[in-house]
Formats: sequence, structure tokens, C-alpha cells
Amino acid sequence: MNRYFVKPGANLDLAKFDAGSTKAFKGGKEEAAARLQELAGKLEVLQEALWAEHKHKVLVVLQGMDTSGKDGTIRHVFEGVNPLGVDVAAFKAPTPEELDHDFLWRVHPQVPGSGELAIFNRSHYEDVLVARVRNLVPEKVWRRRYRQIVDFERLLAETGTVVLKFFLHIDKDEQRKRLQARLDDPAKRWKFRRGDLDDRRHWDDYMAAYEEALSRTSRKRAPWFIVPSNRKWYRNLVVATILVKALETLDIKIPEPEEDLRGIVID
Repeated sequence: MNRYFVKPGANLDLAKFDAGSTKAFKGGKEEAAARLQELAGKLEVLQEALWAEHKHKVLVVLQGMDTSGKDGTIRHVFEGVNPLGVDVAAFKAPTPEELDHDFLWRVHPQVPGSGELAIFNRSHYEDVLVARVRNLVPEKVWRRRYRQIVDFERLLAETGTVVLKFFLHIDKDEQRKRLQARLDDPAKRWKFRRGDLDDRRHWDDYMAAYEEALSRTSRKRAPWFIVPSNRKWYRNLVVATILVKALETLDIKIPEPEEDLRGIVID
């Protein structure tokens, strides 16, 4: 899955990334479902061991345009994990109190503690994406934030946090289909908002913002991965594969019991 890693300082052109590609998996949808179940089993074991060992910390960042599948990724990739030790933080428009502080003030309390896995559904990157496209702050402000984000993620990495960042990449036509399907389905219509269409009209601006953000903030210690997400099954498979591989490299050890349990027999 190294093919999806964003090299620091890369000259990105997201238009050249095929959002519908499934090249890294030779099978089809059914084979992918079986593989995802296998990975889910591994993730369940690894996450429980992560919590038991209480040493490492894992932060998963999910970013993408509307309908790219942030919620769906959380449902399908993390469905088998134990809620104990897993937190999901969704970052919406900042409150007046949050705006009175620096842009990372609301983010830091949500990062994982020892043994925890935290998932950011949107994140601190909104402050170099939406803030940029919508002109919510001056350019000199959001440009400084690239460096501040890199410093923040360095702090996390140097204090034991594994940071994995996924840009769920869909193309504009796929978004059109998904927005229309959402609008047409009474059970999903509640998720539709007129602002989605306004953001869609700024598609090119958002792509430019993502290109620069990914390029300027991807590091080996806090990598960005561009995940082709037109095919939901493939999106889930890519994210799960990268996450499981990262957890396996931690060599997590189940701790020994604190007490001597030898000779105990349960009647």
C-alpha cells in the first residue's frame, strides 16, 4: 500500500489520481469482503492488545469531500473493535468559545491516551481547507498553520502516538451520484444540506487546498495516504490493510497478570 503514501513535498495533482482504481487488489468485491473480514478479526485482536498493554497510542485521521465515505469507513473498518479504548471525534464548525482560542485548542483534548485508538472524522485540517476556501481567515494565517500542524503531529509522534491520515478520494461525478442518491432516499435525506452543493461549486478550490495540505504535512511519522474511494469496498480494504500493518509493526505485548495465578481452579 506504499503506492498511496504521499511523499513530503510532492507536487500533487489529484486530477491524475484515479479515484476508481482497484489496482492493489487482484480480486473483486466478494473476495474483498472476505479479506476485510479477515483484517477486521486481526484489528479486533490488535486493538484489544493495544488497550491491555496501555503503552502505544493510535490516531486515525479521515478527511475527504462530502460523501467520500468517512462515516462508512468507520462503520465497516472498525465494526469489530471494542468500544472500550476507541473514541471517535467529529469536528464540525467551531463554536464561539473555540474560535476564541488557537485552532488546535479543541483538537488536543481529543487525541488518544495510552492504549487508546482515536478516529477523527474531519480534523484540524479543516483549518487549512474550509478556512482557506471560504476565506474564513487571512491567507497569512492559514499558511502558518501548515507548520503548526507539522509541529503538533511531531509532538504526538514523539510522545508515542502512531498517526495515520487518510484522504478518501472520490471524483466529482461520483460525488454527484452519491449526493443525488442521498437526496432521493428518505432514510438518508437528513444527511443532505444545501451547503453540500455550495461546497461542490468550489470543487477545484478544495482540490487545490487538499493538494497543498497533503504535500506540506505528510511525514513518515505522520503520513498521508490518498485512498481511491469511488469503490466503497476498496476504500475500506485499503484503510484496513494500512491500519493493521501499522499496528502489527508495534509488536504489542499482552501484559502478564499482576498476581500469581498458578494453581487457581474455578469450581
